[in-house]
Amino acid sequence: MRIGELAVGVTTRTVRHYHHLGLLPEPERRPNGYRDYTLRHAVVLARIRRLTELGLGLAEVRDVLADDAGRDLAEVLEELDTDLARQEAAIRERRERLRALLDQDGNLPAEGPVSPELAALLTGMAHGPESPMAARDREVLALIDTVASPENRKRLMAALGSAFETPAAVARAHEVYALLDALADADPDDPRVDEAARVLADCLPDSLLQEADLAPGLDDSFLRALYADVAPAQAEAIRRAMLLFTERGR
Repeated sequence: MRIGELAVGVTTRTVRHYHHLGLLPEPERRPNGYRDYTLRHAVVLARIRRLTELGLGLAEVRDVLADDAGRDLAEVLEELDTDLARQEAAIRERRERLRALLDQDGNLPAEGPVSPELAALLTGMAHGPESPMAARDREVLALIDTVASPENRKRLMAALGSAFETPAAVARAHEVYALLDALADADPDDPRVDEAARVLADCLPDSLLQEADLAPGLDDSFLRALYADVAPAQAEAIRRAMLLFTERGR
């Protein structure tokens, strides 16, 4: 095939650049001087495109292609097919998440596009008076939703969902938020700190105990940073609640 037939999705200049870098082998030339590209060249070019689309630099691509040297064409094609299938699955999952967001009919949470699992949880949290502490929790959950793996995200949101699955549970959760909000200007030794801690610990679902060992997290830098800017009394209430919660699981 000619270079114009080979260069699908890239320019002929790019193909020549790949030749210059040694990424794409130079083909034999016909008697008329034109390069004669084969299926092997098309496969290598597709492989280069796939690797660069994944974010690899050309130097990294060269290393990967060097590992492919001497392999059967069928083996290379099989791996390319696997790569494409993986990309197809990723696109399908992203479209499913997008469709779930569109199906919310304009009721997207203020925290921005989130997973369907978190969207359902935020819907449950929304049934109650506005609370600064609740707003903070929603922001933290949106962060976790972004950085967690899909599997861990689903498990965590399912565990948290039981805290808002009934009207009584929702009312209890908002009682906790009200108690914590009331500690915004209090001292850490305020008697209300113990009450807020107790109610918060009771509100946390047992399913969370099955997902993580929270005891080490009491001194974890992430937890400290997470509540570094809350009022001292609020931070103390949360710390005591976590102690009570982990004691419950022993």
